[in-house]
Amino acid sequence: MVAAAALHDPVPLTSVPLTSRPADELLGGLLKQQRAASLEAGPPSLEQRLEDLERLRRVLLENQENFAAAISKDFGHRSRHETLISEIFVSLEGIKHMRRNLAEWMSPERRWVSMLFFPGRSQVVYQPVGVVGVIAPWNFPVQLALLPVATALAAGNRVMLKPSEYTPATSALLKEALGRAFPDDKVAVVLGGPEVGAAFSRLAFDHLLFTGSTSVGKKIMQAAAENLVPVTLELGGKSPFIVDDSFSMERAAGSLVTGKLTNAGQICIAPDYALVPEGRSDELVASLQREVGRRYPTMLNNPDYTSIVNHRHYERLRHLLSDAQQKGGRLVEVNPGGERFDDESKHKLPLTLVLNPTEDMAVMQDEIFGPILPVVSYRTLDEAIGYVNARPRPLALYLFSDDEQRQQRVLERTTSGGVCINETLLHVAQEDLPFGGIGASGMGAYHGREGFLAMSHKKPVFHQARWNGTALMKPPYGPRLERLLKFMLR
Repeated sequence: MVAAAALHDPVPLTSVPLTSRPADELLGGLLKQQRAASLEAGPPSLEQRLEDLERLRRVLLENQENFAAAISKDFGHRSRHETLISEIFVSLEGIKHMRRNLAEWMSPERRWVSMLFFPGRSQVVYQPVGVVGVIAPWNFPVQLALLPVATALAAGNRVMLKPSEYTPATSALLKEALGRAFPDDKVAVVLGGPEVGAAFSRLAFDHLLFTGSTSVGKKIMQAAAENLVPVTLELGGKSPFIVDDSFSMERAAGSLVTGKLTNAGQICIAPDYALVPEGRSDELVASLQREVGRRYPTMLNNPDYTSIVNHRHYERLRHLLSDAQQKGGRLVEVNPGGERFDDESKHKLPLTLVLNPTEDMAVMQDEIFGPILPVVSYRTLDEAIGYVNARPRPLALYLFSDDEQRQQRVLERTTSGGVCINETLLHVAQEDLPFGGIGASGMGAYHGREGFLAMSHKKPVFHQARWNGTALMKPPYGPRLERLLKFMLR
């Protein structure tokens, strides 16, 4: 492996403020540096990749409390325990899974060879693509930055990471911690706002992974297309929460509170609307009131309940509620402590249900990304399925049913990025399952082996044997080829 100093500028490129150099020039130089290092050093060995993953593991372990404090600062308040579970633990589990399985993933895969080409042999070799760009979002600013970075390193690539400007303390800590663990020519963190993000998405990466909104994802894909950069887009959408007519509403409410109030609903796979059997909406409301009361008896000063990330998103959510109310929706606050949420500086909102929503409400058109839940009634399961299918394909679908035939019907008749049956969110924590969307909720997948494959070039290789029969198919043609063709084309 080439020593880092041999490929660095006297002053590392990422230490130069973006304000003092055009973003395209700075980022282009950094990409050139990483690509040169990749070509010079060649594909890293299994041992080197395991060491890189171990470095990343140490970054998480040694900075876990610092990350929790930085994220809480960026959000105004973020539950420390939620950060340790959803950011640190989940990331560590992902790295552990990669380390455990990496040797197997890297092994060339034997493929079938026709008897006509025997004793030649075929295989697929998994090769690093080169330099991977990662654009991370603000809602889980550590997990959704470091798991893609870990995946790229496991596949043997160099990585450029652009964290969100909405979480500046966390992004600065990521840059500092990763800068201590890796040289710039292996892992580089670039800070900056929309201008830097736009320049980053225009770079000629060998692969680009973006996590964020569908609207921005379209722009990322358009920019990447200029250089034919393959993309993995982890987007969002309106993920349905379907309750079967015979299912316990108490059980459903328990999982719904987890899915909707973890990180105050600021999750791309949070339930975005509930589909409940006709006549059971009030039962859901009562069950949620009890469940929220058990978990969050108060909210405003509760360290377990997270704030909305910034004032813009706080006002966006308040506008969704105002719009729904003006258009005839019945708003029900789930507010066990009877608190007044009029202190805008706290950026906290209670779980608010929107009953009798109509299609013209903004809350039914846009991804919510907060503690608001429209509740839609349905008469038959097929009607609920039709309701889901009439909308863009969601990133997640949650079905609550103990009837295996109904489970199978929903699985077969709907299309979504992923599914949880009788649970929310936890399909993403299964490291051997791919995570990704479809249609408006994204394209491609990562996590586990699928992530390794997404960031590897699957190179087909045919090995010719010293003695083989292909000479029979070369000119000058004659009777032997005629007999062979009769056999081949029979």
